[in-house]
Amino acid sequence: MAKIWVMQHHPVENLGSIAEALEGAALAWQYVRIFEGQPVPKDMKGAGGLILMGGSQGVYEAEQHPYLKEEMRLIESALKDDRPVLGICLGSQLLAAALGAKVYQGARREIGWYPVRLAAEAKDDRLLTGMPGQFMAFHWHGDIFDLPRDSVTLASSELTPIQAFRHGDKTYGFLCHLEVTETSVRAMVREFTDEARHASLRADVLGGVDKNIEPLNQIAEAVFGRWARPIQGT
Repeated sequence: MAKIWVMQHHPVENLGSIAEALEGAALAWQYVRIFEGQPVPKDMKGAGGLILMGGSQGVYEAEQHPYLKEEMRLIESALKDDRPVLGICLGSQLLAAALGAKVYQGARREIGWYPVRLAAEAKDDRLLTGMPGQFMAFHWHGDIFDLPRDSVTLASSELTPIQAFRHGDKTYGFLCHLEVTETSVRAMVREFTDEARHASLRADVLGGVDKNIEPLNQIAEAVFGRWARPIQGT
């Protein structure tokens, strides 16, 4: 059974619905709990894929958080070994940086439920083909990035030009959170109080759960299942 390394930067930013996709593909996974000081693996030996989850750190804060450089080296190892990579939020920013793109603060934070529009290239993408051309996704980020070289933009939002991208045929970055569950959304609101400090924002985020979480979970099930299923044969 192939094992997936999962870089976890904060307790509430877990696999969410990605875990079900991994289970459905008969894949085991192992969290590397960065927030507890667990060391980043030096390479991908013994691992069939790499997932990097979200967090409040900035890629440009690598001097303050040296493990970010170690994670980017692990990404480079995964790419060299042709292992599938999936980056979520901070994970997508680390992936973009490892591929040579600039990561920087956006004009403002994008937090809450906002529409994501698929690019024309998504119609033929193996993860996103057949998905709605526009759907409501969950967002919690302040940083954005340029498109890495030799990559394809797959989705955008009104505020952010690159919400998802593909590099090669096995490596994907999603700035938006497709993986969230009702539990994880509520946990993020409780945990990141500085960012959700305005009552109106908190109400908007929590108020959107009942309406948006089920359709988002259906999309996530398909997208992450398609990412995970081929790994067993790698």
